[in-house]
Amino acid sequence: MLETPHGEPFVPVTAGRGGPQEIPRPDGAALGGPAPWAQMPIQDRRVTLRDVTTAFSRHRTPPATGVLGEGVSRSAVLCLLYEHDDDVWTVLTRRSPRLRHHAHEVAFPGGRREAGDVDLWTTAVREAQEEVGIDPAAIRRIGELDSFTTVGSKTMVTPFVAATDQRPELKRDPVEVELIRRVSFGELLLDEVWREEFWPLPLHSEPRAISFFELVGDTVWGATGAMLRQLLAIATGVEDTTNTKDTTDGGVVVG
Repeated sequence: MLETPHGEPFVPVTAGRGGPQEIPRPDGAALGGPAPWAQMPIQDRRVTLRDVTTAFSRHRTPPATGVLGEGVSRSAVLCLLYEHDDDVWTVLTRRSPRLRHHAHEVAFPGGRREAGDVDLWTTAVREAQEEVGIDPAAIRRIGELDSFTTVGSKTMVTPFVAATDQRPELKRDPVEVELIRRVSFGELLLDEVWREEFWPLPLHSEPRAISFFELVGDTVWGATGAMLRQLLAIATGVEDTTNTKDTTDGGVVVG
């Protein structure tokens, strides 16, 4: 059973939240701390798309972390944002259970760079168009999150943040995508959605912080959880001392 760093028993996920995703939790895993925005009153966690765009205009250009060594490929994902019902929303996918890698996991649309892609932004947009049917002409690039190398697939991933001025009409690719999830910042910033765990991992001297977001029917964790953590920290203007590149040594993210 998981325990907090102080030895208290693990508090179960709020009833109705969490999903069928298989979490390869190692022995010795322990609960972490509160979300970076936990000290903000809930009413102050409301942001607009303009707020997010302004925050990214002030955000440094993130460096690529980790080493692009032999056997490591390049990929890109798209964090698409839009406003609806007085909130900012983002688009996630639940990957098809028929896929060889990361089946049934929740992720941003994206994939590997192909030879014809001019750059990684092109990769992110092309993959999002293929997976969820976005209209490339309707979106604009507003920022970039930290690039990192994943452990499982040995891929250097670059997350791009984009915005569209209206709620997009989407259509999933049934081969790759089981479900399209539209998730609001208002939900993602709720205290009961957040969980952090510290995992002991091979070749690492200290346990690594893993971020979880327990949605209704799905658990977002690993690389996507790390991206959401950084995205929300930037959007709310809070300092996060454990972001994507700190979750493991050398810019490697679990998931």
